Formats: sequence, structure tokens, C-alpha cells
Amino acid sequence: MSFTQFPLAKARLQRSELAVPGSNPRMFEKALQSAADYVFLDCEDAVAPDDKAQARRNIVEALNGLDWRGSRKTVSVRINGLDTHYMYRDVVDIVEQAGANLDTILIPKVGVPADVYVVDCLLTQIEAACGLTHRIGIECLIETTLGMANVEAIAQASPRLEALHFGVADYAASCRARTVSIGGLNPDYPGDQWHASLQRMLVACRAYGLRAIDGPFGDFNDPASFIAAAKRAAALGFEGKWAIHPSQIELANAEMSPTTDEVARARRILEALAEAAREGKGAAQIDGRMIDAASARMAENVVRQADAINARAN
Repeated sequence: MSFTQFPLAKARLQRSELAVPGSNPRMFEKALQSAADYVFLDCEDAVAPDDKAQARRNIVEALNGLDWRGSRKTVSVRINGLDTHYMYRDVVDIVEQAGANLDTILIPKVGVPADVYVVDCLLTQIEAACGLTHRIGIECLIETTLGMANVEAIAQASPRLEALHFGVADYAASCRARTVSIGGLNPDYPGDQWHASLQRMLVACRAYGLRAIDGPFGDFNDPASFIAAAKRAAALGFEGKWAIHPSQIELANAEMSPTTDEVARARRILEALAEAAREGKGAAQIDGRMIDAASARMAENVVRQADAINARAN
């Protein structure tokens, strides 16, 4: 292990991430009562330009009027991009009026570390001016080729940074990929055309202590393909996936949770290695397979996730 290590920025359960347009307050209560671990109230793509100001007001009312923390949810706001004139007002209005009830800000289409710096600066000043007692986290959407080209630097851009999300739709557009599907596979490509990008973002997250979240799957009438996409992301090491429709929440929760058998095996590995250590051995065997310290680190990941899920359920 290198002497240089980056600790986990923030541990949050984020298996399912429900997107809720800020312009549709009728959905807020349903989101609160849903099984989603994480909800983001959207100021950006899901809100028409003429509705931006009202969406902010709706979000402020929802943050102050609904008990998000009592529901054990992380609540975030996706602001508009830094290339728009809406962004600064999103941050100022929402954080000044409801920052005490906000967990994170989600920045879309981050291209360079300075994009994160700008939002960090605004948040720092507002928190000081308003006397907020908790630090609001930052999460970033990597959904352009510029963002992916700079993903390692973006992952180190701020001590507030908690997670990176893969925004496949805008990323496909930025790549000029021959698809109009959001998160689906192109049958003309021999495999998953997003695999390399997902892996690169994941490595940046894990190297610098961030959570890695997979983005949307557009066809909510195709649960089988959503499940397949979630399985691929989970196999790589992602810990969450977006739900753009309530029907996708339980699917994401299931696929981003270790199975009962996986948890049982992980606990057996840890118990076997603990017994081996008491006997002065550095390795052990389970079911005819050698296990060692690396096996313990993999097993600890599974047990840690299972414990976080159980804690939320109880």
C-alpha cells in the first residue's frame, strides 16, 4: 500500500438515486415516502427555462417543509450548469433560504476542477454569512468528454467533494456516439460501449475517496435492461444508480445491495482469517480456495455495505 492515501470523503448509502424535477412539487412527497436512499431535486435539464425561478422556490419550500433527514434520505439539489446565468441564483437562493436542510449540491457537466472551485467558493461564503453549522457537500456529474479527460483532477478539486456520477446521455452526445438511447447498449458495438469511461471514472473515485454512482437508464418500461446495466455497474464497483422513474428504485436497491449469500461468505472469510491469525497464520482456506489479507479487504467492503443497509432499515 502506498504511503499516500486518501480517506473516504463521506460515507452515505446511495444505492438508488431518485431524480425529481423542481418544477413538479406534487412529486416531492412521493419522493420522500419512496424507498430511494437519495433524492435530488432538479433545477437543470428537467426544468424548462421559464420555470427555473419557480422551481427554486418550490425546492426551498420542500427542503424546509419536508422531513428528509427523518426519512433517512440524502437530499441534494442539481443546480444549472456554470455556462448558464441560472447557476449562481440556484446556489444563492436555495442555500441561503434552506441550506440547513440540504446535504449536497450536484454540479452538472463539470469539465475542469475550477468548476468545482466556483461552487465551493459560493458555498463557503454563504455558510459563513448565514451561520450554517454543517458543511454542504459537493457531487459532480461527469457527462462531457472534457470532464472525463480531466476526471482525475476533478476528483481532487475540493474537500467538499463526495461523489462523481456518470451522466451517460450528455456524455454520449459529447462523444458524438451513434445512439439516441439513454444508458442502453448499441447492438452494433461488441460489448458495453461505456465500459472504459465507467472504469476510468470509478478509478478516479476510489483513488481519491469518493463515492461512484452510475447514471440514468432512460427506458423505464424495460426493467430487464435496467437490471443488466445495474449489474454491470455493481460488478465494476459502483455503489449506486439513478432512478428516473419510481419503478426503478427497488431495482437499483436490489442490484446495488450484496446478496445474502455474498454477505454470509464475506463474514465466513473474515472469521476464517481471524482464526488463522490467532494460530499465527497469514492465510486460510475456504471451500478449497486460499484466502489472505486481500480477501479480507474485499470481504470488508461487502460487510460494510450490508451493515449500512441494515442500519438504514432499522
